[in-house]
Formats: sequence, C-alpha cells, structure tokens
Amino acid sequence: MLKSLYVDGHSLMHRLPVRPKLSALLLTSLGLFFVHQPLVLALSAALTGFVYFTLGLGFREALGRLTPVLFTIAVLGLFNLVLLSPQEALVSVLRLVAILFLAASVTATVKIADFIDTLTRIFVPLERLGLLKAADVGLAFGLVLRFVPEIAARYESLKEAHLARGLTVKPHKMIGPLIISTLKDADAIAEAIDARGIRGQ
Repeated sequence: MLKSLYVDGHSLMHRLPVRPKLSALLLTSLGLFFVHQPLVLALSAALTGFVYFTLGLGFREALGRLTPVLFTIAVLGLFNLVLLSPQEALVSVLRLVAILFLAASVTATVKIADFIDTLTRIFVPLERLGLLKAADVGLAFGLVLRFVPEIAARYESLKEAHLARGLTVKPHKMIGPLIISTLKDADAIAEAIDARGIRGQ
C-alpha cells in the first residue's frame, strides 16, 4: 500500500482528540439533514471547506483527494435537478459537500491506529452485550480507510497504463481490473490477519 489519508500538521483539527472529532462528524452529518435553507448549508459548506483546506495540504492535492467524490455529488445533483426542483437539488449538493469536507478533515487528522483504537473502545459496551467484537469492527473501519488511497492510486496506475498503450481512458472498462486487483489484495490481507490469529482471539 502506498500511503494513508493522514496528513501531518499542527492545526486545531490535528490537536483535537479523536472522539470529539468523530462525535462532531456524526452530529453535524445528522443535523444537516434537518436543514433545508440553502444559505445555511452554503455557510456550512464554506466553514467545513475552510477547515479542510487549512490542514496543511496544498490546494491542488487537497482538491485532488476529493475530486472523485465531488464528481459523484455533481452527478447526483444533476439527477436531482431533473427529478426535483432546483432548490432541492442545490440543498442536497450543499449538504453533501459540507459533510464531505468535514469527513475529509477528520480522516486527514486522525491516524489509522488512533481511529481503530477509538472505535474499538466505543464498541466495547456492545461487545459486552454479545452483539459484536469491538476489535473486529475497529479493524474493519481502519482497513476501509487504509484501502481508499490505495484504490485511488491503483486507478491512476490503470489510467496511466491505458494512456501508455494509446488507449482511450474509459472508467467503465477499468472497473473490472480494479475490482479484481482490490479483491486479491483483500484476500492477501485476510490471510495475513488469520495467520496472526487476530480474528481468532
């Protein structure tokens, strides 16, 4: 794997403990779904965007990390524009952008080990009730975060391979190889986990 989503820095977000950041993300995400005023959502998106773009990343890199998700939000906004009213489409886009910036800020300022440890502690009460294994949940979330930059990097490699061969880059043609290579890595990681007896503890 190439790199994580974590960014070294000394911003206020970096200094905040993990649990308050996760709590703020959860409460803000839920709260924004009850807001329907475009102006309020625009201000929220501007505020969370300011937080994200002042974490220490260059503007180009910071925007590049979010480009696929922003593209997806834009497509969703176009569908809503066709199916719903312009205001409802604008509200959905602004809400998702605000949540995206805040989520990206959290993932960029929390190391994966700290993230796993915090989630494990949060789910301990449910483990005591016999509903799940807290360590497994924390590990699963951590692996998801760790795979995001790896999948993005693999997509870029496939795109460069297509361009090197003079082929037109078509995302739908790269989905198959991308999924297959990702699943192979997932199997390798699962075998490594089992070999260390982590899931057997």
